[in-house]
Amino acid sequence: MVEPAKPLRDVVAPDLDVLFCGINPSLLSAERGHHFARPGNRFWPALHLAGLTPRRLTPEEDHLLPTFGLGVTNVVARPTRAAAELTAAELRDGARALAELVARYRPRVLAVLGVTAWRVAFERPQATLGRQPERIGGAETWVAPNPSGLNAHHQLPDLARLYGQLRTP
Repeated sequence: MVEPAKPLRDVVAPDLDVLFCGINPSLLSAERGHHFARPGNRFWPALHLAGLTPRRLTPEEDHLLPTFGLGVTNVVARPTRAAAELTAAELRDGARALAELVARYRPRVLAVLGVTAWRVAFERPQATLGRQPERIGGAETWVAPNPSGLNAHHQLPDLARLYGQLRTP
């Protein structure tokens, strides 16, 4: 099911294995109407290398994610050039809306892609990557690295390894 009324729609369905949650859409993603549309973004190759999709999907194929038990949304709906443009209030408001979305669609795992956004949005300043002690909207919750090409701390093999852990029960 595709959620309406956001600059970039959520790609969700009931009972997904993993709902990936970016920080917010880039201007390019919002313009194109597809998640992780920037050419340097490593989300799509990481999903494939992690074994979560049978081939490397393109951003234009984001609607196929539920076919593989996956979905994608964002903490904040407002597109920006950089996530640093978001306010703490926007992130906290987005966290509440995300918890409602997760409770409604019941994914097994919620994977928030970005530890800094997680720390602010969910008021967990000491959080680190990996499984989190709390559940959000009833889902097991993980924080994984953001796949943006600007995030040089984690290379593609790291992203693939970490994303692959999300499907393992």
